[in-house]
Amino acid sequence: MSLPLEGKVALVTGGAGGIGAVISQALAAAGARVVVTYRDNRARAEALIASLPGSGHLLSGASVLDSPALTALAGEIAASCGRLDILVNNAGITRVVPHADLDGLDDATIDVIFSTNVRGAFACVRAFRHLLAANSGVVINLSSIAGNTAVGSNIAYCASKAAMDNMTRSLARALAPAVRVLSIAPGWVEGEYASRADPAYLQAQIDRTPLGRIARPDDVAKAVLAACTLLNFTTGAIIPVDGGRPLG
Repeated sequence: MSLPLEGKVALVTGGAGGIGAVISQALAAAGARVVVTYRDNRARAEALIASLPGSGHLLSGASVLDSPALTALAGEIAASCGRLDILVNNAGITRVVPHADLDGLDDATIDVIFSTNVRGAFACVRAFRHLLAANSGVVINLSSIAGNTAVGSNIAYCASKAAMDNMTRSLARALAPAVRVLSIAPGWVEGEYASRADPAYLQAQIDRTPLGRIARPDDVAKAVLAACTLLNFTTGAIIPVDGGRPLG
C-alpha cells in the first residue's frame, strides 16, 4: 500500500523546533521527502534529518527573513527534488510581555515578531509559489488561537497571528485554484514554551478546555497531514487545534 504523501516534497520552515520537528517526522512517515530550514541550532537540525524515515531529505540554513536566500533555496529544491508540494510556514518567534506592560513591548521586539511571523511567511509563499502551483500544492501557515482570542504571550504576537490568518484568506483567493492555503491554529501546546508557564495558570487553561488537556505536538502534526491529504476542497480556512478552549 502506498503512503499518502509518497513522491511528494514538503518544506517545513523552522522544522528543527519542537512542533516543527514533529510535523517533519509526520510528513516523512507519510512518505514525503522533507526539506527542513533552521535558524540557529544546526546540530539539532542535522539530528532531525538523520532521524526522519525515508530518504532524500534536505537541510537548509535559509532564513525566512532573507528573501534572496529563499529564492536560492527554491532553485536548489527544483534542481534536487524537481518539485515542491507542501510548504509549512512553521517558523515563528515571540517572548512573554504582559499585555498591560506597553513599555515592555519595545519597538525591536515588535519588529522581529512581525518580520518573522508575517513577512517571513509571506516571503516563503512568494519564493516557492511557482513550484507549488506546478504541483497543485498547499501552504500551511502555523497560526494560533491568539489571533482570534487576543490572549497570548504579548500583544504583538496576538496581532501577528491575526495578520497571518488574514493573509491566509487573501493568499487563498489570490493563488486559487493552483495552490490551497490554510492556517492551523493551536492553543497551548505541550513542549518547552508550555513548560515555562506558571503551572497554576496552565492548569486553569486545561480546566477551561472542554477536551480536558492542552494540545500535543502530534495533534498539530495530524492537522497538517489532514490539510495536505484529506481536505482537498478546503482553502482559506483557519483550522483550530485547541480542544474547544474558546468555549470554556
